[in-house]
Formats: sequence, C-alpha cells, structure tokens
Amino acid sequence: QVQLVESGGGLVQAGGSLRLSCAVSGRTFSNYAMGWFRQAPGKEREFVAFVSRSAGNTYYADSVKGRFTISRDNAKNTVYLQMNSLKPEDTAVYYCASQSGGLQVDRAYAYDHWGQGTQVTVSS
Repeated sequence: QVQLVESGGGLVQAGGSLRLSCAVSGRTFSNYAMGWFRQAPGKEREFVAFVSRSAGNTYYADSVKGRFTISRDNAKNTVYLQMNSLKPEDTAVYYCASQSGGLQVDRAYAYDHWGQGTQVTVSS
C-alpha cells in the first residue's frame, strides 16, 4: 500500500521560513517523480514544484520561483519543500504527490498518489 505523509506545516509570520517533508512508503521511491501542490480555501489545487526521479530536474510555479526549493533524498524516501520569504498568499494546505511518467508535471491529474496534506498559514 502506497502512503505519502506530509509534515512540517504550521503558522509563521510573513518573511519567515518552513520546511515541509513528505515521507513515502510502499513503492520504490527512486522510480517516481514527485510534486508539491497547494490548495487555498475556495480555490483550486495549484502546482507548486516538481522534482524528477534522480533530482536532476526541478520545475517551479512562477509564484514561488526563487523562494521555494524542492529536493529529495532517495535514501530516506523523502521529498522536501524549503519555503523562504513566505507571504500571506502562500497560506494553503500543501500536498505532495507522486507520478511515474515525468510528464505534465504541473497538472494534478498526472499524479497517481497523494498525501493527506499539511496546513501552512502565513500571518501578515
């Protein structure tokens, strides 16, 4: 059974930092590309960041480029999202997801397994 479990969310002031983690079990982690998405209240789920299976390629939404960094540790079956210079508009539930294809990496439908999400709240 594949499981993705996010952690690291919380309440932070604008300008602060958080690091999210997503631990994956039940599949060979290094065979799958990983992504982070987020969903704010009343809004659709949106793409945040992507990392390829070997971490050789990363891709970011324009809204987080230069502030967020995605990384992965295949030995620990974990993907991370380092979030710096946080803004109130970053407030959302953040989800990690996995996919085998490495295609359409900014589309939620391209991912086949999802975590339960972790809340990030940025106060002004």
